[in-house]
Amino acid sequence: MLVKCEGIVIRTIDYGETSKIITVFTKELGKISLMARGAKKPVSKFSSCSRLFTHGYFLFHMGGGMGTLQQGELIEGFRTVHEDIILLSYVTYMSELLERCVEEKQPNLPLYNFFLKIVQCLSEQHDPDVLLQIYEVKMLSQLGISPELSRCNHCGTSEGLFSFSLQEGGLLCQHCQHLDQYAVAVSSTVSKLLRLYQMIDINRLGTISVTAETKKEIRILLDLYYDRNAGLHLKSKRFLQQIDEMQALIQLPNKNKE
Repeated sequence: MLVKCEGIVIRTIDYGETSKIITVFTKELGKISLMARGAKKPVSKFSSCSRLFTHGYFLFHMGGGMGTLQQGELIEGFRTVHEDIILLSYVTYMSELLERCVEEKQPNLPLYNFFLKIVQCLSEQHDPDVLLQIYEVKMLSQLGISPELSRCNHCGTSEGLFSFSLQEGGLLCQHCQHLDQYAVAVSSTVSKLLRLYQMIDINRLGTISVTAETKKEIRILLDLYYDRNAGLHLKSKRFLQQIDEMQALIQLPNKNKE
C-alpha cells in the first residue's frame, strides 16, 4: 500500500554502501522507519529528503514492517541549522529525545506541530537555550513524569517562594519544603519561568529575555530531574554539555580582561 505523509526526519542510519534507514516523525502516522535505497549516492533522488531534520512529504510503500521510501518532496531543509554547529547540536538532542519518547506508529498531532515549530524557531535565531528548556519541560509530560510547577505539590498554594523537589516531583512552598531536606531553593524568577515554559503556546512565542545566571539555574534543575526520573542516557545530550563547557572556557579569558 502506498502512503503519503508530511513529516520531519529525526534519525538516519547508514545501511550498506548506498542506502539509509530514516526515522520520520510524521503528522499522520507518528514515528515510522523507512528504507531509503540508494540515498547515499550523490545523484540519488532521496539525497535531500533523507537528510536529518528535513521537513517534507514522504511517499512510501507500507507493509507489515519497515516501509520503503518511493518519493520525497522537500518543504524545508533548515539550512541555517545545518550550517551552525551549536544549533545542530541542539536539534540533534531534541530529535533523539523525541525518538526515545514516542512509540512507532502512534499519531500525535500536537507533539508533531510542537516539534516542527521548535525547529523553525531555532532556525529563525530565537534563543536556543530558552527553546531547549521549553522543549525539555514540555517533553516531561510525554514521558509521564511532568512535575508540578504551577503551585506547591503538597498544599497547593501558588504564592510565596518555592523550592524544587526531585523527591516530591515539583515545587514545594516554604511551609512544605521540610518534606524534602534536599529540595533546592529557587528564585521567584525561576519558578515563574518554569510555569511559563510548561504552559506556553509555542505558536505565540515572542521574545523571552532570560539572564545567563537564570538559564544556568534552570539547566541544573532540569538535568537533575531528567537524570533521576527519566532514566535516559543520550549521547547527543553529553555532546551538547561538552559544547556548553567549551563555550564557558572561551568566555573566561574575555571576563578576565574586563
